[in-house]
Amino acid sequence: MNESFSALKRQRTSSLERLTKEINKLANKETSSNEDDRFWQPEVDKAGNGYAVIRFLPAPQNEELPWVRIWNHGFQGPGGWYIENSLTTLGQQDPVSEMNSKLWNSGNEKDKEIVRQRKRRLTYIANIYVVKDPAHPENEGKVFLYKFGKKIFDKINEKMNPQFEDEKPMNPFDLWAGANFKLKIRKVEGYRNYDKSEFEDSSPLSDDDADMEAIWKTEYSLAELVAPDKFKSYDELKKRLDKVLAEPSSRKNEEEDDVPFERPVSRPAAAPAVGKSASAPKKPAVDEDDDLEFFKKLAEDDD
Repeated sequence: MNESFSALKRQRTSSLERLTKEINKLANKETSSNEDDRFWQPEVDKAGNGYAVIRFLPAPQNEELPWVRIWNHGFQGPGGWYIENSLTTLGQQDPVSEMNSKLWNSGNEKDKEIVRQRKRRLTYIANIYVVKDPAHPENEGKVFLYKFGKKIFDKINEKMNPQFEDEKPMNPFDLWAGANFKLKIRKVEGYRNYDKSEFEDSSPLSDDDADMEAIWKTEYSLAELVAPDKFKSYDELKKRLDKVLAEPSSRKNEEEDDVPFERPVSRPAAAPAVGKSASAPKKPAVDEDDDLEFFKKLAEDDD
């Protein structure tokens, strides 16, 4: 038997392993190609559980706050999905908010239910230092942007404004007197839940001020994320809203695939569309930290 052919036979197991690794690399590149690598998100296992330790960082240089807030809308109409950031983030008029005000003020309970389906949802973004990331240890010791919702922000607020006399206020964003945050994720009714997440005792991020200064200087601008040029104009949003709310008979030559966002990797179970003859998809009674992702996944499933 030819020696080269014999080697091929002997190496077929290792060849499979090597090819599998290459396929996984391609898959990872494909799923992350549209992702912003400045952002970090915890990874969960097959059971939906996850754990990481992070540290919230102070405001970047020449900026006042260590976080920014972004309002967004996510809902479905006869003409597709509307998933956009709201201009109310910038203190400006927004077409969805204007329409919601008119519907709410009509006094009609059906109109109020529509408003509830189309309400604004709040997202926070802050700089973090990754202390421990068991799923991706290569992230440890690095600075990222982290997007989170009201549940986690409430835990931050509880530290800054404690309810009881025996608790001292703490600034979680302080490099010297802040604290690590243990991010504990569970799966509740099919969605992520952060209730068990908690802060550790106060401690400096490092014993060396020079190290902390170096970390601080690598932070990303937060003001940039809410700059006016990062938002669509009122006219662009109004055009999109009109398209989403238009009945099928009034739409012509539209592409079937008209989802205005980067698709997520996973696909959830199907949910009914929001229209005249269907009710809004009911979100489980869990925290809203992944609220926008929930609607994005529903839109992907409807594709």
